[in-house]
Amino acid sequence: MEVYFYTRPGCHLCDDARLMLKLVQEDVSFEIKEVNIEEDEVLHEKYMLMIPVIELEGKIIQFGQIDYPTILDALLR
Repeated sequence: MEVYFYTRPGCHLCDDARLMLKLVQEDVSFEIKEVNIEEDEVLHEKYMLMIPVIELEGKIIQFGQIDYPTILDALLR
């Protein structure tokens, strides 16, 4: 299972979200595909006001403030 994590350098919410994803990984096996939105013009335009963004199977699970229960619930469905 792959989870896409849209982020950008210097984003403190992204740092917190990265730690949260690592915590969830201790309970559920999945791969984190981290994507820097500043390297892609389309992604930057799409997510610049939303980051961090967590996406699974093309669907946004959560953005902005990331929490453990929301991510875990989405991955266990």
